[in-house]
Amino acid sequence: MAQVKGYGNARVTAEIAGACNQWLNSLTPEQKTRATFDFRDGERIFWYYPPMNRHGLPLRDMDANQRQLAYAILDSSLAPDIALKTRQIIEHELVLGPLEVEEGAVSFERNPELYYWTVFGEPGGDGPWGWRAEGHHVSLHINAWGDKVISVTPFFLGANPAEVYKGPKQGLRILDRREDLAFELINSFDARQKARAIIHDKAPWDIPTYNSSKAAVHDNEGIAGSEMTGTQKETLMSLIAEYVNGVRTEVAAEKMAALRQQGLDDFRLVWAGGLDRGRDHYYRIHGGKFIVEFDNQQNSANHIHSVWRDVDNDFGEDVMRDTRMMYSVL
Repeated sequence: MAQVKGYGNARVTAEIAGACNQWLNSLTPEQKTRATFDFRDGERIFWYYPPMNRHGLPLRDMDANQRQLAYAILDSSLAPDIALKTRQIIEHELVLGPLEVEEGAVSFERNPELYYWTVFGEPGGDGPWGWRAEGHHVSLHINAWGDKVISVTPFFLGANPAEVYKGPKQGLRILDRREDLAFELINSFDARQKARAIIHDKAPWDIPTYNSSKAAVHDNEGIAGSEMTGTQKETLMSLIAEYVNGVRTEVAAEKMAALRQQGLDDFRLVWAGGLDRGRDHYYRIHGGKFIVEFDNQQNSANHIHSVWRDVDNDFGEDVMRDTRMMYSVL
């Protein structure tokens, strides 16, 4: 097999594969049938983040041990704080559900057991393989091949409410840093810089790339890193790191090193909406093949959607093309 490009090493991929296999080995034959797909199956590149029925095995249909092993897959692949935030987002359904009942706006079942785990291919086998965990406001995709993690995107996390205003969890803001750092950056700009960065006075209803299997952006929008001061670039890099550092340390460190080597001059920040949390707001960071989007418009600007994408390599597609493994998945 040709040398596969990616991140991490044999120990990293072995630990992730081991966690996947421990979970798979705990399942009954019927559960395993629901939980597994061939890596070439088109299901692998379908992703979405609202509450809806999905393929895979939901927490609802796992016993206590199986649930623990499912969460161990997250722990094997994500940074500890993001693994925790993922659990908080799942448990957040217990905040949102009563809130919607109180407001008379019930539209979906808000159930923390309706989060689905899926494995594609054979973890640790000769071919590419991966796992997905998905449900309302969570859509995580980790793919590996040989001794490399070949992709970690799309990487979506959201929160509704973005801030809990009352009750036992009052003040909780699960995704606070990716909001606060962005406001720190946009509000450090002078009038000329803001005029370059802000493309609209209202935020879009949702992230404009939605759940597309391949993301695309307008490269000429927004303000370039080359137009920012050194301090502003540091804040921009910290904001980028808030997304990249969501994956386990070995993988994130390599990705961040590559981004620092690339530099931020050709990265762009696009902003829409207000300049504080009291108003709807949206931002996008893009440079090369890297994209981040954040939107807080719905529910009176108290409902976050955020995602990290790779233009060419979401789901590991670019790596597979480079190694001439032409799977018909697109």
